[in-house]
Amino acid sequence: MSNNSADIIILNGKLLVADTQASALAISGGTIVAVGSDADMDGLRGTRTQVIDAGGNSVLPGFIESHLHLFAGGAELDMLNLMECHGQEQFNQLAREYSVKNPDLTMLMAIGADYQMLGHNISRHDLDQALPDRPFAIMAMDHHTVWANTKALEMVGILRGASVTVGSKITLDSDGVATGELLESGAFEYILAETPLGGRDALGLLTGADPVPPATFEQRAADKNALRAGLNHLAKNGVTTFHNMDGNFYQLELLSELETDGDLLCRGQIPFHLKNFDPIDRLAEADEMRQRYNSDWLWSNRLKLFHDGVIESGTAAMLEPYPNWPDSTGAPLFDPEKFNEICVRADAMGLQISVHAIGDAAVRGTLDGYETARRANGPRDSRHRVEHIEVMHPDDLPRFAVLDVIASMQPLHSPAGGLLPVMNEGEILHEHQKPMAFPWKAVRDSGAKLIFSSDWPVVPVDVMPGIQGAVSPIDLGGNWTDNRQGLMETLESYTSGGAYAEFNEARKGRLVSGMMADVVIMSDNLVAMAPDQLATAKPVMTICGGRVTYDARI
Repeated sequence: MSNNSADIIILNGKLLVADTQASALAISGGTIVAVGSDADMDGLRGTRTQVIDAGGNSVLPGFIESHLHLFAGGAELDMLNLMECHGQEQFNQLAREYSVKNPDLTMLMAIGADYQMLGHNISRHDLDQALPDRPFAIMAMDHHTVWANTKALEMVGILRGASVTVGSKITLDSDGVATGELLESGAFEYILAETPLGGRDALGLLTGADPVPPATFEQRAADKNALRAGLNHLAKNGVTTFHNMDGNFYQLELLSELETDGDLLCRGQIPFHLKNFDPIDRLAEADEMRQRYNSDWLWSNRLKLFHDGVIESGTAAMLEPYPNWPDSTGAPLFDPEKFNEICVRADAMGLQISVHAIGDAAVRGTLDGYETARRANGPRDSRHRVEHIEVMHPDDLPRFAVLDVIASMQPLHSPAGGLLPVMNEGEILHEHQKPMAFPWKAVRDSGAKLIFSSDWPVVPVDVMPGIQGAVSPIDLGGNWTDNRQGLMETLESYTSGGAYAEFNEARKGRLVSGMMADVVIMSDNLVAMAPDQLATAKPVMTICGGRVTYDARI
């Protein structure tokens, strides 16, 4: 075998997100060493070189999933998914079948529920009708609301309410009895503690702290199995890097152990998650996390914050009252002074900041925090991020480019993406807000950096439905804006844009010699596909760091 021979050669492909038109590339030692024509690879072929025929289909940089929750996603793969459920009869049937299949579960948990799945506001009585005799709860698709039946509420001791953190709510009826609606994590953490993993999969989101008491050997093994399942699922979907949106030391420890075991199939960035009830001095833990984990495969140099909730439940912070909740604008989770101080201190530490901000008031408050940090510390290459941006006031649009802030958005969160139902007129959004709702096109046209992702497990992590949702969105009519994106700019928002968001654009996100060998081969030539058929394309092979992590042919 020649010393110059490649480990892997891919031929007969259509390379996209590359500097030149090419059909082939070669990989050696975890790095792309050549890009060009099929003939250009001849001198790199050795007796042990794995040669892969792409069949004339698209070859892309590995997808960078810029916003997801790996631990929860892996844990939920075996739960009852209600995404396709509509109506009480189907709900009853699915719940009862799931109950029969899982006789030993202490708490039956379903996911993927739409707020109007049953045609009305869901209550414990609806769940009681399905399963009256076993503790049963369902998670809203957005993961900001849980509904629990009477048995579940009794089991965890919250049938008549309980203490919750600021921004969360156990909804009570006029008699002081829980309706079953649990808004935000501080209310439903009681339920999650009874799920198979004891809520450890959600601690990076609920508290940003580690399990107390510490997880046992058996619990750690179960948790690593959930993470393995999540990583395998990402590899199957062509993902080679993920940016997690919740974090704690425990999750990093488990992933580090998986790396040692050879089971870390994707590169991952885990943030430090600071909650609204935390003292600001916890930022010292973010610095410790960054110093302890800083490799090409597992790293942490980012702070995550939640500024608000979601529009569907009225917990997103808005500049004016909701049309269907005229007495409420939602509320930011941080008071402005504390939020701004956090931004100033984290920015001064050199941390990147990413903030969940869905309502227009939360988006404005987040930008205010970043602007305050820039004034206090001076401009730097911070690449701070705003996550979601489902509603924005037009006055705040130019601030993204001015402040060099990255807009991190999810095509399938919009009803135009084709997955979620269209909002009824007069509910959730005012008509004058719709032109700047889910404003991908306006953000990109403003000159701001735009990256795309899924927020899995909120929506499926499959990248191609998200790409179709951006390239060929449903025409919602009325005051909704056409946010149609071009194919190449959309692909860049899932690849090179994600690399930029992690300060890694010089090393990944493009198919160029010298880049990390993170590659996905598709089942189709994406450029030749009808835009409304893009979701049918699938990854057939994923390569991460020069290692095949998924092969559909096996």
